[in-house]
Amino acid sequence: MSETASDTYLQQLARQLGTTAQAGHHMLVTAESCTGGWIAKVLTDIAGSSAWFECGIAAYSYESKQALLGVRPETLEHHGAVSRETALEMVSGALVHSGATLSVAVTGIAGPSGGTADKPVGTVWIAWKRRGGYATAEVFHFDGDREAVRRQTVEAALHGLMRLAG
Repeated sequence: MSETASDTYLQQLARQLGTTAQAGHHMLVTAESCTGGWIAKVLTDIAGSSAWFECGIAAYSYESKQALLGVRPETLEHHGAVSRETALEMVSGALVHSGATLSVAVTGIAGPSGGTADKPVGTVWIAWKRRGGYATAEVFHFDGDREAVRRQTVEAALHGLMRLAG
């Protein structure tokens, strides 16, 4: 899929999510590391998104993950930023620090460097949570360059929010 076709698909998915979220009286919050706010951008590109989009937090450093999302230092020390544990704490912290009812968090290695044998470039953890519910997380192994990994992360995050909002 070309970048233009892919971006059009992300816009369609975001519009569909907005309609579903608004119908369910949901407000969304994003906690983003490897996507740097791209999920929030796609969502807020939709006119009227303030009816269902609360806020987005782009937290790259350990310090910002701790201060803005409540990720525990021990979690980062023992599991690293790109881990199930960190994604789960990010998604829960985003709900705690906002008035939203649905949350998504992403943390990963978009590349081109930073990968390891255990966590190669393209490894991304995504977590979702509904206020009052349990958080879920899934690991993805995306292919391609930095842009491709980030775009696929945005798409997977939006699909998960659709399932949660529906």
